[in-house]
Amino acid sequence: MFKTGSVGVVAAGLVLVLSGCGGADEKAGGAKGESTASAKPASARPPSKKLVKWVGAMCASTTALKNIRKDSTKDVAEIQNAGEGMETADFLAFSYISGASSKVREVEGDLAELAPSGPPAADRLQAAWLKKLGDVGTKLDEVFPTAALDDPKSGAEDVDKLIQSLTSPEPGLTALTKKDREVAAAHERAEQCAPGWKPDETTQSPAPASSGPLPKAADGKKTGACADGTCEVLVTGTKDIAANGLNLHVTVAKDSVTFRTGGSVMQLGGSGGGVAEFGDDLTITVVAQNEDGAVLKFRP
Repeated sequence: MFKTGSVGVVAAGLVLVLSGCGGADEKAGGAKGESTASAKPASARPPSKKLVKWVGAMCASTTALKNIRKDSTKDVAEIQNAGEGMETADFLAFSYISGASSKVREVEGDLAELAPSGPPAADRLQAAWLKKLGDVGTKLDEVFPTAALDDPKSGAEDVDKLIQSLTSPEPGLTALTKKDREVAAAHERAEQCAPGWKPDETTQSPAPASSGPLPKAADGKKTGACADGTCEVLVTGTKDIAANGLNLHVTVAKDSVTFRTGGSVMQLGGSGGGVAEFGDDLTITVVAQNEDGAVLKFRP
């Protein structure tokens, strides 16, 4: 028989053993719970409006450059497959080369207008993008008009190489979203970063107003009236015009008018109002322009 005191000691020991086992389990469970909690990232604070705007603009610029690279590949392929002559390969190459720099400069300007985002890594990415765009833009400025006039096809290939080099500096925006929870949160909120986003789906600055219906040109399409340097004619597509001793090759595109004479080239953009001056010999004013053509006024 056990004595009462012995039972008490045994019971107490049993309680201690059970308590110790339970304590070990709880400790282990607690450690496990703490490990699980620490593995789960803490909720990021809501990103600032400034950061959301910055990330959205970065996504929009990335999309714009992707489209520029894609269009460049398509344009160069079209140039290489075109025939010879001013109306075909040479003309296409000239138009492609002349417009390349402005497209890059437009993206550069959009990024340059952005205020600092806040996260140092994001601001470093913006600075790296601006340097890259600036360097490529400068090189594109240098090749025009020489590359367009001397060897249009080869010049177009050189321009395309510069355009294709416009890929993101590292670490890019995707890498930043993995390292910075605040940038990741801003990326989720910026509509320009949504899959399948297209520029025309957001509010943009209104496009330049169209000149509307073209006014009637005094001399219609009779470019022969320009021989003495004084006329007002409607030009569509491309046309060779002799005016006051100058032989001009005029090209009317959707948003520009280009004049080529001898070794010089002059390009005017917009819906009308531009003036091209050729020394004391001739002045040409773009009276109005739309998708149908341009009304040009010549005077000595």
